[in-house]
Formats: sequence, C-alpha cells, structure tokens
Amino acid sequence: MHILLLASAFNSLTQRVRAELADHGHTVTCCLALGDEAERDAALREALRRDRPDLVLAPMLRTAVPRDVWAARPVLIVHPGPVGDRGPSSLDWAVHQGEDRWGVTVLQAAAELDGGDVWASAPCPVPPVGKSDLYRGEVSDAALAAVLTAVERFAGGTYTPQPQRGPVRARPYFDQSLRRIDWSADRTDTVLRKLRAADSQPGVLDELLGDEWFLHGGHPEPELRGRAGELLATRAGAVCRATADGAVWLPELRRRRRPGEPGQVKLPAVLALAGRLPELPELPVPPDAPGRGWRDIGYREEGPVGFLSFSFPGGAMSTAHCARLLAAYRQACARPTAVLVLGGGRDFFSNGIHLGVIEAAADPAEESWANINAMDDLVAAVLTTTDRLVVAALGGNAAAGGAMLALAADEVWCREGAVLNPHYRLMGLYGSEYWTYTLPRRVGAAAAERLTGQALPVSAAAAQRIGLVDRLVGCAPQEFPAETARLAARLAALPGTQSRIARKKADREREEAAEPLSAYRERELARMRRTFFDPDAPYHALRRAFVRKDRLRPAVTGLAPLDVAADRAAPEAGG
Repeated sequence: MHILLLASAFNSLTQRVRAELADHGHTVTCCLALGDEAERDAALREALRRDRPDLVLAPMLRTAVPRDVWAARPVLIVHPGPVGDRGPSSLDWAVHQGEDRWGVTVLQAAAELDGGDVWASAPCPVPPVGKSDLYRGEVSDAALAAVLTAVERFAGGTYTPQPQRGPVRARPYFDQSLRRIDWSADRTDTVLRKLRAADSQPGVLDELLGDEWFLHGGHPEPELRGRAGELLATRAGAVCRATADGAVWLPELRRRRRPGEPGQVKLPAVLALAGRLPELPELPVPPDAPGRGWRDIGYREEGPVGFLSFSFPGGAMSTAHCARLLAAYRQACARPTAVLVLGGGRDFFSNGIHLGVIEAAADPAEESWANINAMDDLVAAVLTTTDRLVVAALGGNAAAGGAMLALAADEVWCREGAVLNPHYRLMGLYGSEYWTYTLPRRVGAAAAERLTGQALPVSAAAAQRIGLVDRLVGCAPQEFPAETARLAARLAALPGTQSRIARKKADREREEAAEPLSAYRERELARMRRTFFDPDAPYHALRRAFVRKDRLRPAVTGLAPLDVAADRAAPEAGG
C-alpha cells in the first residue's frame, strides 16, 4: 500500500514506523503537522490530494485530525496507552504512578479524542527508566507490533475494528503543578518518579540558585546526605541535590524562558549553572570502580571480555564527554582482554557532537571545531585498535557521528528495535569521524552516497541487509546488556577469534600504506572547518532551531520541512 504518515515531529517512533513499513514493502510519505491549525490542516489536505494514500497513519500526533479528513477515509492513530486510556499525557501518568504494565493502541480517528474503534493493541512492561527511554524502548516495540498488525488487517479488507469496551481512564494534561518537587518532604523514590516522568520533555520546573529551571533526568545517590534541597557535589557535569531521605544526581538543566527570550538550551547542569554554583566537591567515579553510585561511563570484565558502557543524555557527546570516554577506552585497551564491547546499554548509543553545548558556547564555531576533533580522536582510537576485537553494541538509536563511531568497530551488533541515521545532511554538515573511510568500506561507494544524500532513517534489519550491521539482537531493551554479554563471551571463545586478531595489525598496516587514516580526517575536517567558521552556513541556523525547538522555514535552509522538524516528544539532541 501507499501510506501517509501524519506526525507532529519526525521523532524516533515516526522514524521507526517509516523505516519498518518500507521494509514490509509499503511506500511511505510523511506530512508534518506544523504551524497553527490552518497551516496544519492545509498541509494535510495538500498531502492527501498529492499522494492519494491508501491509508493515513499517525504515529505521534498532538493535534486533532480535521473531521472532514477522518470522515472521508480511515485515519489510524497510535496512542501510547492501553485500550481505554485517554488523554495527552499517557506515559507521564504511567511513569509517575509507577505502573508496571502498559500498552499501545492503534485506533481510528473519531470525534472523541482517543475514543475511536480499535484496530490493534499490544502490551508492554514499564521498567524503572525515564519516560523518553521507555518511549524509545518498550513503547516503541509495542507500537510497531500494533501498527504492523493494524496495517495488515486494513490491507486484508475484511477486518472490522472493535469498539472500545471496558473502563475508560480519561486523564488530563500532566502540568507542572503535578510535577513540582517538595525538596523538604519528598523522598528519593518520589523525586525520581517525578523526574523520570518528565526527563526529556517538559522537565520538572524548579527553583535553584535564584532562578527557575527545568530539571531533566535523575539518578539515585546511595551514600551522600545533606539538608533537604541542598546541593552536595558535582560529577561528570551533573549536580547532586539532597532529598528528604537521600540524594539524587541531576544531569541536565534548562533555564525557564523569560518573556521575549528565545528558547533556552538544555545543558549539563554544571555548565548551565556556571557562575552561580557554590564551591562544591567534584566526586568523580573511575569507570571500573566498585559500588552502586551513578556514573555515565562504566567498565567491567567477564573473563576475556571487557565492557565499556556509556550513557550520555540524548546521546549527545560534548568535547568533555569524548575526552573522558577516550581516556576510559585507552584504560580498557590496557587490560588483557580478547574482546572489548563498546556501548551495550538499552537506550541511545550516540548521536554525535553535542549541539546544545555548542550553541551555548561563547564561540560556537570554535566549540564545534573542538567537539568534532574530540569525536575524531575517539573514533581514531577504535580504528587503530589491533590487539583485540572491538564490538559496538547498539541497544538503541545512533545517528550522525554516533553511527560512524559504531562503524569504527570490527563488528556492529544492533537490537532489532534500533534505528540508524548514518548521515549529517539534515544539520547542514558534510561530516567527519572517518565516515568517508568506514561507510564505503562496509556498504560500498554507491550505497554510502545514497545513505548520506537521502538522509533517511534505516531500520536495524535494513542496516544488516546492506552491511551496516553485522548481527541483529532480538530481545527486549532490558535484556540487551545480558544478551550482549552472552554473545561476546561466545565470540571470545570461538577458535577463529585469535586468528582474526592476529590479522588485524597486518590489515591495518596494509590499508594505512594504501591511504593513511590521517588523509581521510584531513579532507573531512577541511570541509567541516569551512562550514563551522562560515557565519552564513545553514548549519548555524539549523543547530539553533534544533536545540531551541524553533521551526525553520524551508526557504531559510533549502531543506524540506521534514528535514528541519524538531523532535519535541523525545528529543535526540546530538548532531
């Protein structure tokens, strides 16, 4: 069939639905519901006239579909809640109330929002993670199962959607009055639940050091204690704040926008509070240190396998992130292991350079240049590792330089639900991270040109078919770390692994003699530098719009509206 996707943003779920429907043989176009009501409705009607779709499907939609549209043809809405759940904040309520089971429903658009007949539904668990992580993981898996069932039923032409029966839970918008933290009374588990229900958007509005901030994300601190509400320490860009019975780490803050100001940028907490923070101890935790304390980079060993895990908010990697991860990587390479697993977490692998930190810098061009060089240093270290096998384990999505970081490894393992965006064009960049070496080497020159030029998301299955991915891992998000460990142990034990390692050094020397890695880096960076230091380059407007959640007109950038739509449901803030 030909399917028109109607979405408020080209977010992670919309990307996955588009990619997997294409994998199933459907042709798919997308219409973004942007602007005011008149603009949105006009764009939708024009898309319907132009594309004449067999079906309209809305993976993530915050606005109502016009009556004349759904009355004339079936429009299927993906609602992130079980049958009977209604309202605009389903996942917020589920996380806030500590639900352990949830679901996704595909229903037909009707006069009553979320009240239409049901085409399909699928259940999912709710682990103790943030809302956006849940959305990209368990909810995304359930949504795809329900969407594929609904599309198959619609294509068959004989299925009758079922009216909703049973209890109805219609809940209001989850506003800031419900999210407010009472630092003097709220226990750590309550604070974490509130933070997790708002971790990516909209954040929890709070007062701190004489200003109003949105708090994004949170992690428990098992040992530090202090006066409730007091700031206790810093670590890896995060600040630790005391609760009524413990403490939590706050990784990111965004200052509340004042009247007349542009949108504010979400930043590492220490950077956001620069100039305001009192003198606090910095309490770093080595990646391999024992204990339960929060860290964003960790290392452990299981026999001949080393695991270097990392988790940065939104998958974005600042200059500092890259430097710390490179140091940890070098330490891991000093250990006597045969296999080193890079990544292995359940959410984002990496989305490349940190556009938020760049935007907030005194000189964004200089910070862009520092950040891309730090990414290149990290990728170069992986590419030149010849004394062990390196596996990039993608439990979640990867994009731009983050996707190229994965391609530097000897093998790329990817959870079946992940989506890859191996391109830079939508941010107005040529790209670096040695992509002109690694991407053609894996998929061929023609496919590399197509991937970077078309700039479309690729499903994990399609990535394996074209050579971007070596192994698909079919498991739930929560199971990915353990499944990766099992596969890595098996790889280390294979008789051929040592011979592969022995060949790596000779292969690298041969390729280096043909064309040194430094030549690829120099060519890529020459083009990146011209873009970074050209104030009129589209990159600067695109970056600003992305991190400040503004909308750019196509005439500003030369790109289609789809290309510049900000993801407001689950922002992927890397570059």
